[in-house]
Amino acid sequence: MAKQDPYAALRIKEFNIFLFVRFLLVFGWSMQFIVIEWQVYSITKDPLSLGIIGLMEIIPAFSMALFAGHIVDQREKRNLLAICTAAFSLISLGLFLLTTENVLQSWSTNAILYCIYGLVFFGGFLRSFFGPTIFSLVALLVPKKIYHNASTWSTSTWKTAAVSGALFGGIFIGKIGVDKTLSLVFILVMLAFIFTFLIKKKPILNTKIGEPMKESLKAGVQFVFKNKAILGVLTLDMIAVLFGGTVAILSVFAQDVLKVGPEGFGVLNASISMGSIVTMFLTTYIPINRNTGKKMLVSVFIFGLSIIAFGLSSIFWVSVLALFISGAADGISMVIRQTILQIKTPDDMRGRVSSVNSMFVGSSNELGAFESGLAAKLIGPVAAVVFGGTMTLITVVATGVLNPTLRELDLTEEIEANEKEE
Repeated sequence: MAKQDPYAALRIKEFNIFLFVRFLLVFGWSMQFIVIEWQVYSITKDPLSLGIIGLMEIIPAFSMALFAGHIVDQREKRNLLAICTAAFSLISLGLFLLTTENVLQSWSTNAILYCIYGLVFFGGFLRSFFGPTIFSLVALLVPKKIYHNASTWSTSTWKTAAVSGALFGGIFIGKIGVDKTLSLVFILVMLAFIFTFLIKKKPILNTKIGEPMKESLKAGVQFVFKNKAILGVLTLDMIAVLFGGTVAILSVFAQDVLKVGPEGFGVLNASISMGSIVTMFLTTYIPINRNTGKKMLVSVFIFGLSIIAFGLSSIFWVSVLALFISGAADGISMVIRQTILQIKTPDDMRGRVSSVNSMFVGSSNELGAFESGLAAKLIGPVAAVVFGGTMTLITVVATGVLNPTLRELDLTEEIEANEKEE
């Protein structure tokens, strides 16, 4: 195989604009998530309220996913991204208004809480469109022979924005306050909206425009369930995220277990994404195409071990290190998953396949948040995290034994074939 160019996708101007837009959106979304998690727990002191945030997002995200994928495959992608971004700005504006001094003094805690839940619910609806749109747009910005490279840079940009947003979200809570931090999010989203229009409109590659929705959705679901590689990797990631996620209750650890305040809360969140960033950038130089399935199983196993270590730790730097390792392991699995999806998904089905992916993996983040919040309330935060990590380890072992297709997965031939094109 010819020597890999780690910067191949970055040599395309529109792809760089796309990365900048994605960075702004994810940076803002990540900061907003941190601020809202902190604010909700601060006014309720109830870990279950954090779980409810996840539940409020998963309901619309999951129920609308397939419909959103159908719409994305039928519509022009640049304008869809612009519409989603504009709607995101309304959520940010609403959350900013809910955290201003006047509202906090004149509204009841429950009224503020229910309005936050309502905006989060709207955000879940919106996210069901965001994922398929972004996934589909990537494939329209770069040639097929560098899909794997573009996937790595796109995912790395997402994680870089996530770590920055998490870190600065925690810092800004202490420095400028919750409301001003959310006003900054609104500004960033509006900037992303403007830059979106520097990307030209893209052709609609779906040859079945106007296809009945029932048939369209059926075709997308059948494709995923017949492709054992895609189904296996989505299932593994879904269960690992469902039980191994700790982000939803990090504010509990920051305030009640480790007692490190908002700055420490931001560092804990950022350490996860920082680990992911390191491994993602390394994969642009060191391909993961050989023994792909085994590498994913090992990475998820390490993820589970690090989650258990975090749950048992009462020392801040040990907790940060454990989360960093969990992020590094998760970063590998994310690159593998996105590369598989980009390479094996037909152009005319990208929206629907991405929607199924969001139902498996994306929605499991919110369902996992609810599970973590509920478990923390019932058995305590430490036991909840250790239980989640243990379930992740059991899942990896079971998957490795029962799914030989995933275990023996290797992407070498597909990537070499794509590199020979054009």
